[in-house]
Amino acid sequence: MSSTAFADSKTMLRRNLVHAKRYPGMTIGVLVMPIVMLLMFNYIFGGALRGATGGAKYIQYLTPGMMLMIPSYMIAGIAVSINSDMTKGIVNRFRTMHISQSSVLTGQVVGTWIQGMAGVSLMTLVAVLIGFRSHDAGVLGWLAAFGLIGLTVYALNWLGAGFGLVAQNPESASNLATPILLLPFLGSGLVPTDTMPAGVKQFAEYQPFTPITETLRGLLMGTEIGHNGILALAWCLVLGGIGYFWSTSVFRRKTS
Repeated sequence: MSSTAFADSKTMLRRNLVHAKRYPGMTIGVLVMPIVMLLMFNYIFGGALRGATGGAKYIQYLTPGMMLMIPSYMIAGIAVSINSDMTKGIVNRFRTMHISQSSVLTGQVVGTWIQGMAGVSLMTLVAVLIGFRSHDAGVLGWLAAFGLIGLTVYALNWLGAGFGLVAQNPESASNLATPILLLPFLGSGLVPTDTMPAGVKQFAEYQPFTPITETLRGLLMGTEIGHNGILALAWCLVLGGIGYFWSTSVFRRKTS
């Protein structure tokens, strides 16, 4: 990235963060809803699901899976934001300026990444306050866990950027992200895949969020990671690569 592109990306990042501060409705909704779901699953369904997770406190099993809810929810936020810029003529105004066009997407992706990581940190704090403990992780374990979450957020943000660029309006941009929002529920984040019926179990085991969840669980809880660590990194690179090349090619085509 050239110095001009870097400087322009910082400007667009600042614009994204200022916009989130002035119009916090969607950001708050995206960040708060997963926390509400954490509390709901722990206090309403936790007693019934405790047996499925080996008899330990359900919050111990639940937290690593719920930490991935915010990365999936951020997809809808960035898709709507980018689509709004495209459909309301803001990007056309940027085209008349002497700026790096790639900075428009980069600023949005990095700004949403910052919001997502803040949301994960807040959710983790709430989980700790209601009983989550990670005695085996240590500093390196926590750093590795947040590094993996950061990579996941970054990869999914580029995918969300693609959804926002191909959608016709902000409403459809939000709807396009729905399949990604459902994946954390259809993995090992809430219950072990062994408790699922055939078909659902196979899907849950081979979709992206399960190896990422199991890697987080291993880093924080000391369970066996096995091949899940490699699969988690591979899925992040694949999803991020697809999202990046897809979104940048669509953006170039629409702004050329």
